[in-house]
Amino acid sequence: MQTRGVQIVEGDLLDQPVEVIVNSWNRNIIPWWLLLPQGVSGAIKRNAGLQPFREVARFGPMKLGRAVLTSAGKLPYKGIIHVAGINMLWMGSEYSIRESTRNALHVAAEAGFTSMAFPLIGTGSGGFSEARALAMMEDEIGRSSTRPDEVRLVRFKKA
Repeated sequence: MQTRGVQIVEGDLLDQPVEVIVNSWNRNIIPWWLLLPQGVSGAIKRNAGLQPFREVARFGPMKLGRAVLTSAGKLPYKGIIHVAGINMLWMGSEYSIRESTRNALHVAAEAGFTSMAFPLIGTGSGGFSEARALAMMEDEIGRSSTRPDEVRLVRFKKA
């Protein structure tokens, strides 16, 4: 399904034919090696290896909604954009979802990526409504004047 320049797909974020993917991360306050990543972060860690997480740790604590770019480790992408999509209580919010989306788009455009894929930020362990997150992310992408040509929102569906 395509809406306002955004392609909405069902499937696995790690199967998307794009240049960069977004990892809905936390505020980066607890060291990555103490965490047991779940959902998107867990899948990325299992498939990419530890390198992207070592790199994101170098950024230190992240303001809610911040986006940072790392390598993709063993994944076939040009990079991973990690966003601080959940707060210290591990919850997603309108603010964290909108800011994460806006900042990830900016990082991707600044790095010159032409295609990117997002998970639905804040909806897994963050507990936010998928429908509301999808609507807010579509809205932010539609408002953005600086973004890659192709933007995918991936609704997770097991194969």
